Amino acid sequence: MARSASTHSPAKKLVYTARLVGSPVFDPIGDKVGTVYDVVVLLRFRGDPMAVGLVVEVGGRRRVFLPLTRVTSIDNGQVISTGLVNMRRFAQRPAETLVLAELLERTITLKETGESGTVLDAAISNVRGREWQLTTLFIRTDKKSTGGSRTLTVPVSQVSGLMRPAPNQGVSSILSQIVGLKPADVADVLRDLPSDRMQAVAHELTDERLADVMEELGSDDQASILTALGIDRAADVLDVMQPDDAADLVADLPTEQAAELLEQMEPEEARDVRRLLTYDERAAGGLMTSDPIILPPDATIAQALAMARRADTPPALAAIMFVCRPPLETPTGRFLGVVHLQRALREPPSTMIGSILDTDVDAVSPSDGIGTITRLLATYNLTAVPVADDGLLLGAVSVDDVLDHLLPEDWREANEEETDEALEARHG
Repeated sequence: MARSASTHSPAKKLVYTARLVGSPVFDPIGDKVGTVYDVVVLLRFRGDPMAVGLVVEVGGRRRVFLPLTRVTSIDNGQVISTGLVNMRRFAQRPAETLVLAELLERTITLKETGESGTVLDAAISNVRGREWQLTTLFIRTDKKSTGGSRTLTVPVSQVSGLMRPAPNQGVSSILSQIVGLKPADVADVLRDLPSDRMQAVAHELTDERLADVMEELGSDDQASILTALGIDRAADVLDVMQPDDAADLVADLPTEQAAELLEQMEPEEARDVRRLLTYDERAAGGLMTSDPIILPPDATIAQALAMARRADTPPALAAIMFVCRPPLETPTGRFLGVVHLQRALREPPSTMIGSILDTDVDAVSPSDGIGTITRLLATYNLTAVPVADDGLLLGAVSVDDVLDHLLPEDWREANEEETDEALEARHG
């Protein structure tokens, strides 16, 4: 069957599944191991699907899994492997899709023209080293307005419907597909689901994981999920969110629901949220987090770096530490200055951070607007600025919180940039 010219670079050799199936698989010394039965891919919600292995039929019609990392060559109608083949019978996992058995004949839509079509064949490409991706589809369109269908070759990135979860896809299957994704990419997945399925998936995430994901969702989706969780679980999730993000979420809720949630939260966390709610949302007080890294001047470099390494500290806040007199809970004692992570890395672990203070970083007041904060961040190449009142540190505004308020409200929903995060069911 003739195929139209591919839009991919000639340097990327395409291996079509329909032609690959039935090809012999050899070990390095030329002995036949078996024949290719199918290709296993991971349909990612962001980026081209990953091709992770081959289903190989060995003697006695036994089917086993051969990772593509153990394939050294696919050429001239044959596959050469490293010789290491696990003879355990292949069992398909929830996140895996078989190209021949499940993708062929699937209905897709061309993004540019809106035409619907059917997948006739799919090709994998060796993108780097022994990493393969499903990059190309051979499809037949069904455009009745032009008097008939046509066949063409298109990149996977130019079609929709192939990688999106079906409305009735099981929660366990979706959960297996989002393992390892960054919170922002999980949020993209949830936005594509029907409301009831989104809530069901959110319910199965841990409090910490859900809190990270909630911070990447729009206010409507946040409210929908929070309401479906119930008061007790919703309060637990708010407890582990960044205080500024929790305050933004609570501010968008009906007054009665917000009050009930604040009552159910841990007293210390609720206190921080209540304080943030008293400020204008586009002023420093409304943008700040009340939980940056705060240390006394006699803390050592080793202690400071340990704080920066905490998994729950966002990167923008890990890059700068705020030094204050006790008490160290906001509002603190007198604000003394900041220590930059890069400078701390150049000092011996036993050095006290009070000896490397940067006192030239001016604090903003809680009433200062977003324009003042933006100019400070840009002028001094900072990732966060301190917020103080009468010399006492109240919190810090990070660059990511400023960007959230400078971008259009629906920027998360419009985001279509690809991520390098991969779903790896069998391979790390």
